[in-house]
Amino acid sequence: MAREKYRFNTPAGRVFDVFNVVILVVIGLIALVPFLYVLAGSFATEAEIATRPFFLWPETFSLKAYSTILTSDAFVRALVTTVLVTAVGTGIQLLLTASMAYPLSKANLPGGRVMLMLIVFTMVFSGGMIPTFLVVKELGLLDTYWALILPAAINPFSLIIIKNFFQQLPKELEESAMIDGANEVRTMWSVILPLSKPVLATFALFYAVGIWNDFMSPLLYLNDSSMWTLQMFLRQVTAATDLSMLQSDASEMPPAQGIKFAVIIVATLPILLFYPFLQKHFAKGMLLGSVKG
Repeated sequence: MAREKYRFNTPAGRVFDVFNVVILVVIGLIALVPFLYVLAGSFATEAEIATRPFFLWPETFSLKAYSTILTSDAFVRALVTTVLVTAVGTGIQLLLTASMAYPLSKANLPGGRVMLMLIVFTMVFSGGMIPTFLVVKELGLLDTYWALILPAAINPFSLIIIKNFFQQLPKELEESAMIDGANEVRTMWSVILPLSKPVLATFALFYAVGIWNDFMSPLLYLNDSSMWTLQMFLRQVTAATDLSMLQSDASEMPPAQGIKFAVIIVATLPILLFYPFLQKHFAKGMLLGSVKG
C-alpha cells in the first residue's frame, strides 16, 4: 500500500504531472520568446525597433531588412558557401565515420581493441586549438574549405554509437552476402548501410548542425573575407555599427537593427527546418546504437 500513493493516477501523481507541465511550459516560453522577438523585429521598421523595447508583433510590417540582405552579394555568397560546405562536409564526415565504424564492429579485427581504446582516449584528451591549427597549417589547408571539414571528420562519440549499431545487425546477413560473392566493401554498401538509415540519419543531423553553426573554424582558418561562412557574416553584421557593406542604394542606409534580426533568422531557420525530415529516425537511431557497449 505504501507504493500506491506514488502512482501517477493518485491526487499526488496528478499534482506532480501538472507541476511538470507548468515547468516545461515556462522553460519552453523562456526559450521561444526571444526567438519570436527577433522574428518580429526582422519584419518591423527601424523606427518601431528603436521606440518599442519589446514586442512580439510589429505594428507595421516591412521587408526592407530581408530585401537588403538578399540583394547583398556578401550575404548571398556566405549563404551559398555555408550550404555547400554543410552538404559536402556532412557527406564526407558520415562516410568516413561509417567506413571506420564498420571494420571496428568486427570482433576478429586485428588490433581493433587497441584502436578503439585510442579513439576513446581522444574523447577525454584532445589536441587543443593551437596544435590543431599547426596541423591544419602544415597540411596546407589554411584558406580552404577543407579546413572546415577534415579536422572534425570523425567524431569519436558518433563512431562508437554507429559501431555498436553495426554490431547489433544479424551476422547472417553478412554471411549470406559473402556466400553470394560480395566482398567486405560491397557488403557494407549493399547490406549494412541500407539497414542503418536510422542511426546514419541521426548523425547526419548532428554533423550538419555542427558544420552549419561552426564559428570558430572559419575564424581560425579563413583569412579571406570572400570565403566567409554565414556564421562569420552573422558575427560581422551583429558586431558592426556601420552596415554600408550591405547598402544597395547610396541615398538610403539600410535598417541596421532590422538587418541584424533578419540575418539571425536566416542563419537559424534552415537548420530548424532540417529537423522534421530526420525526426522519425532520431530517437530510434540513438537508442538502437547505444544498447550494447
